[in-house]
Amino acid sequence: MADYLRQNLAPGLYLVGVPIGTARDITLRALDTLASADLLAAEDTRSLRHLMEIHGVPLAGRNIVSVHDHSKEHKIEGLIAEMAKGKSLAYASEAGMPLIADPGFELVRAARNAGLYVTSAPGPSAVPTSLALAGLATDAFHFAGFLPNAQSARRTALKALKSLQATLVLFESPARLAACLKDAAELFGEHRQGAICRELTKKFEEIVTGDLAELASLAEEKRYKGEIVLLIARDNAPQINEAEIETMIGSALETMSVKDAAAFVSEATGQKKRSVYQKALALAALRKED
Repeated sequence: MADYLRQNLAPGLYLVGVPIGTARDITLRALDTLASADLLAAEDTRSLRHLMEIHGVPLAGRNIVSVHDHSKEHKIEGLIAEMAKGKSLAYASEAGMPLIADPGFELVRAARNAGLYVTSAPGPSAVPTSLALAGLATDAFHFAGFLPNAQSARRTALKALKSLQATLVLFESPARLAACLKDAAELFGEHRQGAICRELTKKFEEIVTGDLAELASLAEEKRYKGEIVLLIARDNAPQINEAEIETMIGSALETMSVKDAAAFVSEATGQKKRSVYQKALALAALRKED
C-alpha cells in the first residue's frame, strides 16, 4: 500500500479535485487530503470509494457521507457542526473540481457563513482541458454549463450567449448534442467554428472540430456517447448596425434584383437571408413610390 503524507489538517472544509477520467490524474495533495481528513463527503460515494481503492487510500473506519444538490438541509448542518467541533472534512465531486457544474455550493456557503476554514486541493476540470485541446481562442471564454433541456428554453439561452466575444464552453448530453448544435448553427450561423470534446482523458478521447453545421450533421450521424464538452468559437464577424445594412441594400439594388441584392448583403454581413430580403423588398417598394 502506498504511503501518503498523513497530516494534521486544520478544522474546516477541504474541496478535493478528482480526475475527470483517467484515475492517475489525481494530485498527490488530493491523495494526502483524502488520507488525512477526519470526515469524507462526496457527490457520489461509490465513485470516491472506488478512487480511494485504486490509489490505496484507506477509509480507516471513516464513512463517506453523500452530499449532492438534493441533500437535506439537516445533513449539511450536521457536517458544519462537526467541523465547528474541530473536525476536518474532505469533499469531492463525482469527477473534476467540486462546484464546477457540480454540487457543493450550499456546503461551501454554509461553511463560510459559519466562519470555518475553507480551502481546496485543486485538480482537473473538463473546462480548461477542452479549451486547451480544441484549438479555439482561449484569451476569453465563457462557461455556461448545461443548457436547458427544452428546445425553446435552450434557444433562449443560446440567443443570450450569441454576442459574447468569448469562446463558449458548454456541457451537453449525447442525447441532446445534435439538437443543440442545430439550434446553435441556426442562431449563430452555420459557419461559426466549434469543437466536440468527448471522453476527455479516457481511452476513447476524441476531439472533433469544424463549423457548427458540419458538427450538427456528424452528431446526428454518429450518435456520440460518453461525457461531452461542446465549444463554440466567438463571433469574429464585424458588428454592423441597421443603418449600415440598409445602405448596403440600397447600393446593391442599383445593379441587382431584390433577390440578388438580399443574397449579396446577407452573405456579406452574416445577417439572416429572410430578414435582409424583407428589408430589400421594403426599400425597393419605397423607390418605386418615389
